[in-house]
Amino acid sequence: MTDIFSRLEKTRILDTALREDIEKIFGARGKKALAAIDAGKIKKYLDFFVVEGRTASYVVDEDFCTCGDFMYRGRTCWHLIAVKIVTFTGTFEKIDHWYIDSLSATAEDKG
Repeated sequence: MTDIFSRLEKTRILDTALREDIEKIFGARGKKALAAIDAGKIKKYLDFFVVEGRTASYVVDEDFCTCGDFMYRGRTCWHLIAVKIVTFTGTFEKIDHWYIDSLSATAEDKG
């Protein structure tokens, strides 16, 4: 696993060989991570990365994710894999405000 991210750190390019290795090493989680990257579903706010999943958005901060796979099964989820990849490739959408402020505004709109 470390080898993949070492290679990405050096090249900063998600080429075909790296994509194939990610799928081999991580299986379905790797495929989901790559699909999310390709679909532009990774956003970098001033405070967190946020990954749009099928049913919700998940906050990723360093080696932590708010998804159930991470929280209840204690394993590396596809959201974490996707964020690790984009930190080296820069293929994320940059949002120039705090995610926590977005949550507060949403709560006020509902209240």
